[in-house]
Amino acid sequence: MSKKVILVWFRNDLRTHDNEVLQSAIQKADFIIPVYIFDPRYYQENKFGFKNTGEFRADYIAQTVFSLKQKLQSLGGDLLTYEGYPEQIIPQLVQKYDADEVYHHREVAKRETDISELVEEELWKVKRNLRHFIGHTLYHKEDLPFPIRDIPNDFNTFRKKVAKESFVRGCIADIKQVDIPPHLEKTTFPFDFSVTTAHFGESAANAKLNELIKETEINMESYTELSPYLALGVLSPAYTYHFLKKNITPKNKKGINAFLENLMVRDYFRFMLKKYPNCYFINTQQRSDSNSLAVWTSGQTSCETVNNLMSKLNTTGRLTRTERETVALHLIYELNENWLAGAAWFEQQLIDYAPATIYGFWAHMADQGTSIKNNKSIGDWDKVKTEHPKLVI
Repeated sequence: MSKKVILVWFRNDLRTHDNEVLQSAIQKADFIIPVYIFDPRYYQENKFGFKNTGEFRADYIAQTVFSLKQKLQSLGGDLLTYEGYPEQIIPQLVQKYDADEVYHHREVAKRETDISELVEEELWKVKRNLRHFIGHTLYHKEDLPFPIRDIPNDFNTFRKKVAKESFVRGCIADIKQVDIPPHLEKTTFPFDFSVTTAHFGESAANAKLNELIKETEINMESYTELSPYLALGVLSPAYTYHFLKKNITPKNKKGINAFLENLMVRDYFRFMLKKYPNCYFINTQQRSDSNSLAVWTSGQTSCETVNNLMSKLNTTGRLTRTERETVALHLIYELNENWLAGAAWFEQQLIDYAPATIYGFWAHMADQGTSIKNNKSIGDWDKVKTEHPKLVI
């Protein structure tokens, strides 16, 4: 009897814990072939002349992928890594190793879903199936108290109804062993870098979680300490939720609840992209001044505070939620610039970039978001300037 083989295509789910794709493949196949592909489309320039993935995030992704490879190797497996187009590489691997199916997590943004469709089309040509799993959100789509088409546009209504009428599923246990085909090829890692995996991957994410609950005060800004791990799926949102809930104390309760609300915001943006495909990537009131955009991206505006924050973004790939709001409102309402360009700069620079989260954030900063009550306007920028006189030059 022939052995069943399943190819596991990793994308933004770079973990072994609470990973339904990986767990299902291990349970249903004799051998699995874990694969990660560095797709050049994510590293090329966009229409604004920015890179889809900047230096900091490129390094963060490479280090995280390498960390996953090391973990899989420690469990008896491996992670095949390639640079190229998934729709070309995956069908070749399927035929080479006579794999029965390909498993992966479904995405919601257009670029990601387009690539999935290309892979699916090519797999059909070799009579193989691409099986989709849903595992990027805190609340599973099937457990929502309404179908996708009826999800409330208002975030607060969404949050209250989901929290009251749904539940967060328990986590899938971490895997113990990975069985790969006996003669699986060895691949050369596509990128050279100084290996510092202590700061990357699941062990680093768990260390950060434990560090977080020991802090005297957790707040909304604490979310950006963990958001890079969530963006690449190093931490599952359900695992993060249950860990924080388990460690609530009277001292950190308010902060943890604020943190968990960010997980709800993350869910909301993803579900809105499912309800209204591509809704956060369209500017209905496009404005553009290339000179002011360059001044903003380089941190050479007339506002010292904004310049300092842009310098921080450009040298670390990080900004807190409040800092993101400040620079976004300045670009939109002070410089009268196209917010999609600002979102594209965040896409290049932020290490925690996730399409729905970042573009959903910018759409709401520009008063074009799906949750009308949560949209910002020039009045919000005026309020910020009043509260922080140093922003007024």
